[in-house]
Amino acid sequence: MVADLPLPLTTDRLTLRGYVETDLDELHRLHAHPDVARYMLWEPWPRGYAIERLGRRVQQSAPVNDDDALDLAVLRTADDTYLGEVHLHVVSRERGCAELGFAFHPEHHGHGYAAEAAGRMLRLAFDTLGFRRVIGRCDADNTASAGLMERLGMRREAHLIENELVKGVWASEYDYAMLAREWAERSA
Repeated sequence: MVADLPLPLTTDRLTLRGYVETDLDELHRLHAHPDVARYMLWEPWPRGYAIERLGRRVQQSAPVNDDDALDLAVLRTADDTYLGEVHLHVVSRERGCAELGFAFHPEHHGHGYAAEAAGRMLRLAFDTLGFRRVIGRCDADNTASAGLMERLGMRREAHLIENELVKGVWASEYDYAMLAREWAERSA
């Protein structure tokens, strides 16, 4: 139900589309996986919570106002296999800032899918939605996410030491960012 956006988004291998009710099992399987939840702020999702979160995702519209979010299901185009999801959250429309996020099922790691999908979301953020700056954050121990943001051309701007209490443990965080002009230079 994502209105006013050129959906689905596509890449050479992937389709990024709005969530539909039949995505429940895959969304739950993704977020209930302990390896996915390891670096998130939350525990693995119980099915009831996945139902609630899917309902919100199905009702999303274009992310235009502060705190709006867009979550897209990522599917391998060749066989419609659900791989994970990408996320764009409006931090501040006034400042032109959005946050990029992603989560992929561990069985699909190592194939470049997350980089391909996240790159497509950067293109949406800068070229279609007109954001000036896109940030990304990850647990400092999450070397895969940090590496992905660096491969996308995002710059590490901060290493926050034990700044967040996550599941009873003080966790550190890396903050990344890219400006629209940097995206344009990289995409030229």
